[in-house]
Amino acid sequence: MRLELDPGLRGALGADPFAALMTMPGETYRETGGRQTLRVSIAGQDYFLKRHRGVGWREIFKNLLQLRLPVLGAGTEVRAIRRLEQLDVSTLQLAGWGQRGRNPARHESFALTVALHDTVSLEDLCAGWGQRQHWSAEQLILKRQLLRHLATTARALHEHGVNHRDFYLCHFLLRRDSPGLVQAGGRLDLHLIDLHRVQLRGRTPRRWRRKDIAGLYFSALDAGLTRHDCYRFMRLYGGGPLRAQLGRSFWRRVSRQAVFLYRKAHGRMPRLPVPM
Repeated sequence: MRLELDPGLRGALGADPFAALMTMPGETYRETGGRQTLRVSIAGQDYFLKRHRGVGWREIFKNLLQLRLPVLGAGTEVRAIRRLEQLDVSTLQLAGWGQRGRNPARHESFALTVALHDTVSLEDLCAGWGQRQHWSAEQLILKRQLLRHLATTARALHEHGVNHRDFYLCHFLLRRDSPGLVQAGGRLDLHLIDLHRVQLRGRTPRRWRRKDIAGLYFSALDAGLTRHDCYRFMRLYGGGPLRAQLGRSFWRRVSRQAVFLYRKAHGRMPRLPVPM
């Protein structure tokens, strides 16, 4: 068994902290397969607790046959949090994690992170932006700040062998007290979450870079993007002239994959700011 906890938590969890966390009641946010996400309170502090109870050999083989790595436990998220901290990408604060059992199909594990308070997802923040007819100077500054943050975050991840696999606006949480929401041009306190499917390598393959960027583009297609917004993102992500960095084929494939996701989710074609 492996167990790591912030020192202040051990006394609050009793003689067997692992068992306490694997059975602790809380407000359930998501439950799928062998994974459960819930909000819990320990010694007056709020946390998010992700519990993994093993996916079974059938799920493991199904993923392998589909050429996908199965998510076997909390260790994936823990390693991702630590890598993002090294890259100075704001994410969740890890308060503890543990795992027990040697059978990969049945072992139990958990990840405990400090709850973020007073946040809004970028999906909710940008809802309705596509219907805006006029943008104030402050609104345009905020949109361009968000675009810069997303592009530079994606670039930092992909240049260091990290791909998210669920890289959507809903997985970026913005603190409502961010200076950038109070005063134009201020700092934006954005946190990237939902890291349980992150892949870590020495280098991110182009296929997985494309999948992340297509997911982000799909989730932003109703956020009032313009052609200039897209080109700005491309330059910031590529770090130079588009043709020299990635080539047009990369961005065409990103656009086609985003359209596929949009049509699957909404049953209609999106309005594309940049033609395919």
